[in-house]
Amino acid sequence: MTKEPRDAPQFYLTSPAPCPYLPGRAERKVFTHLIGLRAPGLNDTLTQSGFRRSQTIAYRPACENCRACVSVRVKIDEFIPSRGHRRIMRRNMDVDGEGRPARATPEQYALFRRYVGARHSDGGMVDMSMVDYQMMVEDSHVDTRLIEYRLAPDAPGGDADRLVACCLTDRLGDGLSMVYSFYEPDFEERSLGSFMILDHIARARAAGLPHLYLGYWVEGSRKMAYKARFLPQERLGMDGWTRAG
Repeated sequence: MTKEPRDAPQFYLTSPAPCPYLPGRAERKVFTHLIGLRAPGLNDTLTQSGFRRSQTIAYRPACENCRACVSVRVKIDEFIPSRGHRRIMRRNMDVDGEGRPARATPEQYALFRRYVGARHSDGGMVDMSMVDYQMMVEDSHVDTRLIEYRLAPDAPGGDADRLVACCLTDRLGDGLSMVYSFYEPDFEERSLGSFMILDHIARARAAGLPHLYLGYWVEGSRKMAYKARFLPQERLGMDGWTRAG
């Protein structure tokens, strides 16, 4: 009789909970732990299979009678910025991004609280403490970096070196995965969320990586509509990754 290796991942199923994207629906997730020496390789395999990482957990939707959540990844070599993307890049020419070790700071946390309070005040992250935020950033057994985005030293108006956005990013064997990003809500006109995606596309291209994983796209969800604008991309379905755009 074939025996399963002792260190094989164990998968679990959550109880139904209200769907955060589509009203009137319930969501369930299947998840496993990402810990120890096997975590980086397992994270690669699971991400390529549609999972997402949150701290030391990898999860993916497992909803009954619903397949609305679709994993998407940008094809780096073929991506050409649209006219709108070029406007966003020009608008943020005074923003510099720097990769740092995944370490939480009070400055990041203050920005995180402003973002969540303005954009997701009805979500589960609104009550996160500094300790909770620190766990989100630092509790990782994979290759994780925190990209800080600051206004340039010569920015006008006394805002030089101001932290305006952050992205928690995993380095995978075949790409970068944007785990979680947040930005200054007072700078809505800069489209900093899209700017961070464009910057990560450039980072992946410079590293010779073929993909940028954006997480889940949900057709019909306004929260997720922006992800469909980064083309060409691949979407994970029943027949594997298929090209869109």
